[in-house]
Amino acid sequence: MSLYKVDAEKHRHLAEEFRKNPVGIHSPELQKVLNVFRGAAMPEKYVLVCVKPHEEWRLAQLGKGRGDPLTLTDQVFGSIEDAEWAVFKLRWKHYTGEPLD
Repeated sequence: MSLYKVDAEKHRHLAEEFRKNPVGIHSPELQKVLNVFRGAAMPEKYVLVCVKPHEEWRLAQLGKGRGDPLTLTDQVFGSIEDAEWAVFKLRWKHYTGEPLD
């Protein structure tokens, strides 16, 4: 469990920063949030699966335990930016309890 807490009100500007630049270098403050979102060992965590290199990504969920298969969803993305934003929103809701528009 991370000591860094993601707060919906305090960190909302970071969601906008991520939305504008989901792939690449981020501010140190946003990187802390991403470390929490990406580093947590969480059953059924949302992940991206590249099904066609540089063309198509699908949203999936990890299994409940190590070695369990992925579950692919019906959500398909034509850009890595849209795919990353979708996962960010899901993880934001998980950690803050607040949806992002």
